[in-house]
Amino acid sequence: MLRRTLPVLGLALLLCAPASRVFAGSSQGEVVAVDQASRRVLVLRGVEELADYQGPDRPPVVWSWGADRAEDLGDLDPADSWTNPDEAKSRTLDGRRYLLTTASGGLAAVVDTATGGSRWAADLGGAANPHSIELLPDGNVAVVASGGGWVRLYAASQGRRATTHATFRLPGAHGVLRDGRTGLLWALGDGELTALRVGDDPAEPTLTAVRSAPLPDRGGHDLAPVVGAPGRFWVSTLNGLWQYDPAADRFTPVHLADPAAERAVKSIGDDPRTGRLLTVAPDHSGPCHWCTSVIRLDRPKGTWTLGGTQLYKARWWESQ
Repeated sequence: MLRRTLPVLGLALLLCAPASRVFAGSSQGEVVAVDQASRRVLVLRGVEELADYQGPDRPPVVWSWGADRAEDLGDLDPADSWTNPDEAKSRTLDGRRYLLTTASGGLAAVVDTATGGSRWAADLGGAANPHSIELLPDGNVAVVASGGGWVRLYAASQGRRATTHATFRLPGAHGVLRDGRTGLLWALGDGELTALRVGDDPAEPTLTAVRSAPLPDRGGHDLAPVVGAPGRFWVSTLNGLWQYDPAADRFTPVHLADPAAERAVKSIGDDPRTGRLLTVAPDHSGPCHWCTSVIRLDRPKGTWTLGGTQLYKARWWESQ
């Protein structure tokens, strides 16, 4: 079992960097994490480098971003809208890599990792509680909001502050993912997983329900691709973890080495190189009762502890 504790000092040194710091490189096995303590998204070194980490002179963070210092987001009041960041994904479009991120305070943004500038961003309001985001091949952006109870598809291809959108009602909406094989947009709510068809006109987006599957447990939270089995999805609920196979319309339970670690998982994903599972779940031990400082690994089992952080989600940076 691998267990590493990353000193607070090493992490704090890198968090002093400007928000627009350019993502300089890539090592395999990197992890992106959302830290509500520093109000930043952190890209952490790969498994091999973390195993050899000596700190604090070699911080484990290779890139970070936060909206507070992003000059191009000043009109969206990041002091409020960037409260409690809660999502981070990696996507590529037209040869460029983007960070997709949301915050419970209302911000949703697509950030160019080469420049730190935003391709698109919006303040959707704290009452909506945005929880996840997806980038489509045409440049439009889907956002789900648990407080708002909706899935929205924004015409982001039409401009950096485009607000035209289509809305589909989904109580407790927490996860959103585009299936590249079918072109369907999948959205996860409190009690169901719904597939939506996206209209053909990027300037006038539409969403049409195609099918829906009731969840085997209440409280749907994370929706992510099973990289090792294309076409299947990881799904987390209040009491368990699942793989969903759309072809069979079947949820299969997923079991970890520690059964207690299967509850209330905020994020889950498999390493595209090794198949190793990465999960984050609240430990209820700090000032943020929905956060943790621990990233858990399975197959094989291990943990990374980042002292001083309040992590909400973490994902393999290269997973998509």
